[in-house]
Amino acid sequence: MYLLFFSIWVILNGRITLEVVLFGIAVATLMFAFICKFMGYSIKKEIWLFKNFFLLLWYVLVLIVEILKANFAVVKLIFSVKYQIEPALVTFKSPLKTGFANFLLANSITLTPGTITVSAENGEFMVHCLDKDLAIGMDESIFVHLLKKLEKGVDNE
Repeated sequence: MYLLFFSIWVILNGRITLEVVLFGIAVATLMFAFICKFMGYSIKKEIWLFKNFFLLLWYVLVLIVEILKANFAVVKLIFSVKYQIEPALVTFKSPLKTGFANFLLANSITLTPGTITVSAENGEFMVHCLDKDLAIGMDESIFVHLLKKLEKGVDNE
């Protein structure tokens, strides 16, 4: 977050001089101290983000690929005259332990076309699927596997 604050400062100034850099360091330090004190952020979270940056980036890329694949599947369902769409409401227990991982899973499901997270309470998910075939294997999807890897990084902190 500190580097983000500093980068935004430099970008908004439009030039790099000693004065801009020194003042940017001071402003970024004050902003970082503010969010650590009043918004529950910590240096441990910053270190965790640096350690897991490539895994988070991989997660975003996988999410984009899954969204594209789901788009094609939904278009195929909609334009198919032979197949009768059967909506389904699926409930499953998430194997994830942290609230952050469950949050990411719920939002990833909702971002994927054809599925909407209706409820996510205490690790139990209720998902509405456009078709029953979209519900198969939801509790062991690639999202869950990647989020388990992210949780291992949290457990080690």
